[in-house]
Amino acid sequence: MAEEDNNENMKHFDVIILGTGLKECILSGLLSSVKGQRVLQVDRNNFYGGESASLNLAQLNKKFRGDEKYNKDLGESNRYCIDLCPKFLMACGDLVKILLKTKVTEYLEFKSVTGSFVYKNGGIHKVPATPKEALASSLMGMFEKRRFKQFLTFCSNYEVDDKASHKVGKDFLDLNTLPASKLYAAFSLDSNTQAFTGHSIALFLDDTYLEKPAMDLVDRTKLYALSVTKYGNSPYIYPKWGLGGLPEGFSRRCAVYGGLFMLNMGEKQPFIEKVLFKDDGKVQGIRFGKEVSDGYEIPQEIMCDQLIADPSYFQDTDKVKCTGKVVRCIAIFNEPVPNTKKADACQIIIPGVQVGRKTDIYVCVVSHHHEIAPEPKYVAVMSAKVEGTTANPEDELAPALGLLPANLLEKFVWVSDSYEPTGDGTNDNCFLTSSYDATTHFETCTQEVRRMYETITGEPLNVDADPEEAK
Repeated sequence: MAEEDNNENMKHFDVIILGTGLKECILSGLLSSVKGQRVLQVDRNNFYGGESASLNLAQLNKKFRGDEKYNKDLGESNRYCIDLCPKFLMACGDLVKILLKTKVTEYLEFKSVTGSFVYKNGGIHKVPATPKEALASSLMGMFEKRRFKQFLTFCSNYEVDDKASHKVGKDFLDLNTLPASKLYAAFSLDSNTQAFTGHSIALFLDDTYLEKPAMDLVDRTKLYALSVTKYGNSPYIYPKWGLGGLPEGFSRRCAVYGGLFMLNMGEKQPFIEKVLFKDDGKVQGIRFGKEVSDGYEIPQEIMCDQLIADPSYFQDTDKVKCTGKVVRCIAIFNEPVPNTKKADACQIIIPGVQVGRKTDIYVCVVSHHHEIAPEPKYVAVMSAKVEGTTANPEDELAPALGLLPANLLEKFVWVSDSYEPTGDGTNDNCFLTSSYDATTHFETCTQEVRRMYETITGEPLNVDADPEEAK
């Protein structure tokens, strides 16, 4: 009788989620804890994280070389937790607010990231984020430093309701209409200062922001500076033992609110036979392969009101489109990256314009200090959009590889297709996330989660509300 009740309980969920990547797990945590929805989350893999998983050495070799044999000189495999798509968290950013909102912080421990650096003229420079740092920066000449200090002070003091803070010189600026390029011009900032401000502080992906309202530039600059004040070295934090704890933490929180998780479903292929739709085109549920449903003693068809999935589950359909490729490289070595002041963890952004590219190259460096590798190991993960400028995609990471110590102990290189949904899901209640971009921060991810949450629920995400009060 209990088995029949359990089977009956499995027949319908408010939301079915395919994949346990970070975006999918954030949404499952939010929908269960904030909206009280009943969630079923399934994954073909035997680990959480999907494309954003943290793997040990044996798993890395299995994924990229076909077997679990690894270089024993690197130490024990299980001492490594290496992120496939490493990203740092902005200390005052939306992801930290979501972690606090859902109480996932109860399952995680964070450490600050030592520094954020930018590449210029063949060298690495600390990114200034405060007026005091601006005056000491090696990125600018003396007069430019003072102008940049004034710009940072303006951004820090700007308040929408305080008209006096809108004044530059004799003019009052309307940042809702003034392009970002004109705000830079108001402080006479040169193109070099604009480049590292836009890409390394405001974290824009390209220069199209220059002709958009300057309010976004100011908001992003304020967020960066405010986050720096939390720890004093950089605006970023990173979890001990890697990012794999993030999707696991959200999953645990979802389970507290009745969510159900099923991993390792892809052992029997294909584990999902079909996504079911009603006559009106709305999603109805999923049908497992008969071998899977019998093997796990679950209904072959499970119904839902909404479905969320990472794009890999719809690759051969018209619901996703390929938007390019990203090349990534994991490198393991025994010493800090040169010229980073012996940083135990840091971000390095290489603006594309500095190395003859249209898009930036990103480097995420973590080490034994964050428990992702045994002492004295350091791990750098480099990433960039494939622009097709060379026959070998790895060559596109050459500027980043050139910054690392000469003696690399291990290296993994791979290229991933990038996908994004062709619609927002409102027509069929089937909501798809996009692939992870090349950036080494979570700002683009959390912006996507915010958009999807509002589309799915019809309400904007209030990251300041307590989940118990918001139910």
